Amino acid sequence: MSEWMGVAVALVSSALGGTAAAVTRYLVGGADPILLASLRWGIGFVILLPTALLLSVRWPSRRDLPSVLLLGVCFFGLFFILYNIAIGYTTAARASLALATLPLHTMVVGALLGVERLTLRKVIGVGVAVLGVVAALAAGLAESPVGAWRGELIMTGAVFCMAFYNVLSRPLMQRSSALGFLTVGMGAGAAVLLLAGALRGSFAALNAFTAAQWTAGLYLGVAGGALAFILWVMALERATPTRVANTMTVNPIAAATLAALLVGEPIRATLVVGLVAVFAGIWIATSQAKSA
Repeated sequence: MSEWMGVAVALVSSALGGTAAAVTRYLVGGADPILLASLRWGIGFVILLPTALLLSVRWPSRRDLPSVLLLGVCFFGLFFILYNIAIGYTTAARASLALATLPLHTMVVGALLGVERLTLRKVIGVGVAVLGVVAALAAGLAESPVGAWRGELIMTGAVFCMAFYNVLSRPLMQRSSALGFLTVGMGAGAAVLLLAGALRGSFAALNAFTAAQWTAGLYLGVAGGALAFILWVMALERATPTRVANTMTVNPIAAATLAALLVGEPIRATLVVGLVAVFAGIWIATSQAKSA
């Protein structure tokens, strides 16, 4: 029951992440990738820290602290800078479709680290999903922004950062708590982003923000930052990394729907084709787990 509760929580988190992709696409013209990541995780941390203190969470031990800090910087810092750069090149839906291959990346990383066994069935599933996504992205390339392939390539590379985070984070949060682990990691990532943004002068763009852009930035931090990742680590605490990552297939649907409303991005048939391939690949890879 706890496993399926974790999957349900991850579905909500993935849907919020999809809407955050659309909001990022809306903001990307007026802010650089570091500013966007700083807004998301700076606001997220401001909400998360008092919540964690109020609930008296169990914090990571001194032994685990360096690993938690490093994971936080790599994920909330490096991953989301790459994520924002990727969305600057392509549409929210196409970027999220590349991100939807996360379950398969997580499965491979889990196998490399000895957490999950990689079987022939899983390899076939990975192949089906990846080939389907590549075919869908290639088919829609003529109708996508110029240079969109760069965004999808960057996003694919960035997904490996999240896959390692998913696999490596579970034992660390089990030795502390989901919220304590998340707060320390997000704080480390936010601190590095704020320092980088200050050195680059990224925050000057805030002076030109309209009321709508501030609203979008606050949504990015509250819903796409704090809430989405509180739910994500709660899910990782209750379910296996691959099952949690499987819910990322909801991400492109939420991203495409909101992006159509915010920036007029069309919802194309190639997105549906790619999602079908991802679903098929995940089903092949994860079904009949007992015999795999």
